[in-house]
Amino acid sequence: MSEVGGGGGEERWRARLRTPRRVRGPLRTILGRLLLGLGILVLAAAVVFVGRGGYRDSTGRPVDWPTSFYYAAVTLTTIGYGDVVPVSGTARLVNTAVITPLRLGFLLILVGTTFRALTERTRAEWREQKWRRSVRGHTVVVGYGTKGRAAVATLRARDVPPRAIVVVDTSPAAVDEANRHGLAGIVGDGTRAEILDRAELGKAGHVLIATTRDDTAVLAALTARRMNPAAVITASVARAENAPLLREGGADNVITSSAAAGHLLGVASLNPTVGTVLEDLLSAGLGLEVAERPPTVAETGQSPDRVREPLLAVVRDGSPLRYNDPRIGAIRPEDRLIVAREAVHRP
Repeated sequence: MSEVGGGGGEERWRARLRTPRRVRGPLRTILGRLLLGLGILVLAAAVVFVGRGGYRDSTGRPVDWPTSFYYAAVTLTTIGYGDVVPVSGTARLVNTAVITPLRLGFLLILVGTTFRALTERTRAEWREQKWRRSVRGHTVVVGYGTKGRAAVATLRARDVPPRAIVVVDTSPAAVDEANRHGLAGIVGDGTRAEILDRAELGKAGHVLIATTRDDTAVLAALTARRMNPAAVITASVARAENAPLLREGGADNVITSSAAAGHLLGVASLNPTVGTVLEDLLSAGLGLEVAERPPTVAETGQSPDRVREPLLAVVRDGSPLRYNDPRIGAIRPEDRLIVAREAVHRP
């Protein structure tokens, strides 16, 4: 995630919360309104030109196409210099029945463009305030590149609703893509407290740091931990030697992406089938998935080999114990089980 430059005013504008919505882009809206206004102007000019015999120009010259456009423009904009006027009864009737409605439509387009801009800003602020009042225990994803998108896809596959995820990225295009998938987003630098504050990180339950640079990940973890001591922070780094820095900075879990990918490549080269199964386990929505769940009533008090699904580890007092660890003994009601199970396919 690259650094963000620019002045304070620009940064405040870029750091506004973007909530998902389906609206036309501003350029497309303005272009459409300009074309509609131009169409009304051409139509009015054509009406005047067809009945040009009923109009009089103060210069004494006949009413031609340029004069028709001139009259249409000054009439539709309500300027009305009075140098070109309708003199016949037909021309005055046409002005009353045709030109006047066109003038009203033209003015509504001009006023409507300004009104739309004002109301859209008001609606955006209302949506932001509503989101801030209701959000709590959500997940903040810092960095919406390849890793961030994969992390969000996994969360969605595990039934995390879109409203419980907010994306922070320096790229407006990345945040726009997150919006298209129903996620709220902040355009800004995820290492800065004021940006993370707009994502309501102080009320977040989880923070996922998926930046492209390790130094950015460390700074983001430091800032997030200072703002929210209770949140579970999971971060990804490219180089294994930077993992201790992230843990010291406050990350609870650190994933070394390059080392994990290299390990998977090595396993797949020696045992292709094992590599396929591992990829299946790590990919959301495929045949198998790794999941954490509480023990069932029937499993409580039993040995690990009585768990109905393949058991990988038991989480006890916040620490994972491998399935064959003799310290597990019997499964306790407060334990958490890490199991491999069939993935739940969701639309």
